[in-house]
Amino acid sequence: MRFGAHCSGGIKKALDNAIQMDADAVQLFAQSPRAWRFPKHDPDDLRRFREQRAEAGLPAFVHALYLVNLAAPYKAVYTKSVETMRATVDAACAIEADAVIFHVGSHLGAGFEAGLELVVPALAEVLDRSNERTWVLMENTAGAGGTIGRSIEELAVLFDALERHPRLGICLDSCHLYVSGIDITDDETMASLLAEVDERIGLDRLRALHANDTKAPLGSNRDRHENIGDGLMGEGLGVFLARPEVQDLPVVLEVPGTDGHGPNADEIRKLRELHARATA
Repeated sequence: MRFGAHCSGGIKKALDNAIQMDADAVQLFAQSPRAWRFPKHDPDDLRRFREQRAEAGLPAFVHALYLVNLAAPYKAVYTKSVETMRATVDAACAIEADAVIFHVGSHLGAGFEAGLELVVPALAEVLDRSNERTWVLMENTAGAGGTIGRSIEELAVLFDALERHPRLGICLDSCHLYVSGIDITDDETMASLLAEVDERIGLDRLRALHANDTKAPLGSNRDRHENIGDGLMGEGLGVFLARPEVQDLPVVLEVPGTDGHGPNADEIRKLRELHARATA
């Protein structure tokens, strides 16, 4: 496994920050996570990222803006979401990232089928901008409200609706799985989950993991990440990391860290040690 973290600093500095914390993989935002405006990246920054990443040999992922909602029944939000996803994939391709990871969004009460009618054409357009190096990965959600992607079944419906697009994959988040009601601290449950992924989507389409403990209980549908070992999963998070089917995947931390400013070297160390104990 390659253990890494979501790092601040964007395209200019995230890779430097990842290397400083001894990460084996990096995830970053290509824009401010708090605003729709997408920056025009300096070609020199894009080139430097490509060169430094190639030298370091780290898997790299761009996480799309959390505001993105490809299922939004409101035209203004939907249009901004599609435009932002297009720009994000373009930037990810420019730095030769492994993938863009994104949350599909919420139908906001309109219903799953209505949301699907909006998501499928939008995602097809986004996928057209991807390439063999840079995929697009749907992330499972915590299951609150009208969010789409709360189960493998829902991700599989999207996957099938997009005709098993060759550059479409998934990223599984441990906290989101747990709070959506899937007890990934139980080995049989984890084995069953991965069997479902293999049957409905294909394990070859599972391209990354997010390893996060949780502040919220099983089945609560509340997306509250916690530092490794400090949450309700605790040592049980090791079960998520120990299955033989996922040992070749990059694993990204999205935890608050000791100061609330995100993952650090100590959290990566704890994750590595948890994995070592779980696989011993």
